Order: sequence, then C-alpha cells, then structure tokens
Amino acid sequence: MTAPSTFGLSSEARNLHWLLTNLVEEVPGILSVAVVSSDGLLLLSSDHARNTEAREARTEPRTGPRGSAADLATVVSGIGSLTVGASKLMDFGPVKHTMVAMDEGSLFVMSISDGSLLGVHGSADCDMSVVAYHMALFVGRAGHVLTPELRSELRKSLETESTGSPR
Repeated sequence: MTAPSTFGLSSEARNLHWLLTNLVEEVPGILSVAVVSSDGLLLLSSDHARNTEAREARTEPRTGPRGSAADLATVVSGIGSLTVGASKLMDFGPVKHTMVAMDEGSLFVMSISDGSLLGVHGSADCDMSVVAYHMALFVGRAGHVLTPELRSELRKSLETESTGSPR
C-alpha cells in the first residue's frame, strides 16, 4: 500500500520513501532520518509523527534539533561539508561516513554516490553497528536511482507538502 504522502510520485520516488520508512521502522533506536542533496537541500525525511512520539516519551527537556526534518538536514549538511573539507585538507580521499556519539544520542552521516547525504539521528541505546549496516544497505539501494530528475521530483514533493498545495 502506498502512503498518502507518495501519491502522484514516480515509482522511484515511492521506492525511496518505502526504503526510508523501512529503515526507521525496522532498526531499533532510529529517531529520525533525512536525505540531503549535495547542495544542502532536504530531499526526503522520516515520518514526523514518529519523531513527535519519541520526543513526547522523553522526560527531561532537550536543546538542539527536535526531530524537525529541516533541523536534521541542516546539521547533516553542515557535518558533511565540514568532513569533506577535512578530507581535502588531509588528502585522505572521499568521506564515506561520519559518526558523532553524544551522551544521549548519536548522529550518523553517510555519503550517497551522487554527493547526497543520508543522516540518521539515533537514541542513546541504539546499536551503532546495526544502524551503520542498515544505512549502508539504504545507500547501496538508493544511490543508483538518485538521479538529478529524481532529486528534483523529491524537492518539489517536499515543497508541495510544506505549502499544502495539491500535487
């Protein structure tokens, strides 16, 4: 069954939405996911209702990104840019993935073949190796279909969602 948010999208776009939803639902500890283009624009994000439920389940107040797709995309894009700069400075080749471990959560950023980035916000108790493995599967499946045309379609889809205009 196709989720309502994928109505009117190409089969490739629906497949990417399905892969992303599957990643969030099947991997314990993932709070939110964002796919960001090489120019820093959000292309795809996880279910916002799930992010809200996870935030409401917390007992102590938090600062920083609150599960917003735009917040996660901004952080992922920034970390991606910083690590690419470090890679060039150190002349070690392209960045494959980055992990930031914090006291109460983790952030994972993985390169997709076209320069886009997959970012995952994980809970403190997530198994980092399991998250990284499933991210690599997503990148392997998504990388070859993330064409310029598909990126454009995904951007337009997010713009339409945010303005509430019909597709």
